[in-house]
Amino acid sequence: MSAPAPRLRPAAPGEAAALTELALRSKGHWGYDAAFLEACRAELTMRDAELAARRTVVAELPDGRIVGFRTLEGEPPVGVLGMMFVDPDTIGHGVGRALATDLAAEARAAGFTLLTIDADPNAEAFYLAQGAVRVGGTPSGSIPGRVLPRLELRLSPDVPAPAPR
Repeated sequence: MSAPAPRLRPAAPGEAAALTELALRSKGHWGYDAAFLEACRAELTMRDAELAARRTVVAELPDGRIVGFRTLEGEPPVGVLGMMFVDPDTIGHGVGRALATDLAAEARAAGFTLLTIDADPNAEAFYLAQGAVRVGGTPSGSIPGRVLPRLELRLSPDVPAPAPR
């Protein structure tokens, strides 16, 4: 059974706490224990005051449930995919793909030519499937001694402009 397509829209004031909990739930999907997730909490915490500056976009189902979000950070020409998380119940139903496609389109329209991604190891295959390439590793901001895959996504000129929100 397929899930309905999500509507993508800018995050609204008051949604940061729900996005933080979604990020932690999504991270927990990969089997990390409670201590690991608690160590990541500060890095995964969204704040209402930063939603717009981080260009936060949410994926929302027709019933109003937020099932994913992503941030586009930095200034052109090189940007950063700061966060991208999908609710575990909807992983594999196109939510991540919709967010990634929208991210690339918005980034290109804003003048970005390259996005860097510090990926959870469990998400690396997803980003590679979206066209990113692994360029190295980077230290985790939450777990001392842990190294995350560093990926880059070059934005081609044929990426369509984002749909109006």
